[in-house]
Amino acid sequence: MTPRTGFYQDMIALQTILFREVNRFSRIWSQTLLPPAITMSLYFIIFGKFIGSQIHNIHGFAYIQYIVPGLVMMSIMTNAYANTASSFFLTKFNKSIEEMLVSPMPSLTILLGFMLGGTLRGILVGIIVIFVSLFFTHIPITHFFVVCGMGILAAMVFSLGGLINAIYAKRFDDISFIPTFVLTPLTYLGGVFYSVDQLPATWRSLSMVNPILDIVDTFRYGMLGISDLSVYTGFLLVGALFIILFFWAWRLLHRGVGIKM
Repeated sequence: MTPRTGFYQDMIALQTILFREVNRFSRIWSQTLLPPAITMSLYFIIFGKFIGSQIHNIHGFAYIQYIVPGLVMMSIMTNAYANTASSFFLTKFNKSIEEMLVSPMPSLTILLGFMLGGTLRGILVGIIVIFVSLFFTHIPITHFFVVCGMGILAAMVFSLGGLINAIYAKRFDDISFIPTFVLTPLTYLGGVFYSVDQLPATWRSLSMVNPILDIVDTFRYGMLGISDLSVYTGFLLVGALFIILFFWAWRLLHRGVGIKM
């Protein structure tokens, strides 16, 4: 019998990690999948229906239609980040990450397993939010491949961000610091609820250095066909972020940084 190759063994290891990640968040769906649907429903009701009815159309779309892409992307980013951050930290906490690192499994396989797990949860939540939005308004998808491409790329970027956060975290409180004090302000200032053209010149200039603005704006272009910024720049920026975070996370895992608690 021909012995199994290293590539085959790595694929089995990757499949095992990915299956464990999917099983983890699907088993507790009432804590991972249901809350975003409820939260976004409240956003659609309060901001879309109540407040949005008092706001003029933006770029030819009703306010509730305009904010849907931003809310979908916000759900994708936060859930991809939270899944990887919490899952990897728990793996550190119960010491099972040490067994994974001393095994023949490459660090790259571990990285891909956790990243894809967070990506799948982010995309799944994004799809759920899109279906919820259909109860409140009609949403066209003008450029399907742009929607899919930016959705997956953003989910992978934030999944990697959650992994890096978990690697450096020493306590449970540490994995909530970045989402609370960095990601949330950047998300709300990232064009989810407004067009960057509506901002004063100073704030518009400051917003340009916010990468979440490019993510949301590109995703909105894919759904509604409107954009305040360059779509190509959005993909280039997010692609560059993905490459940087990917090799950063791989280097940390390869060196075993932050594994001991």
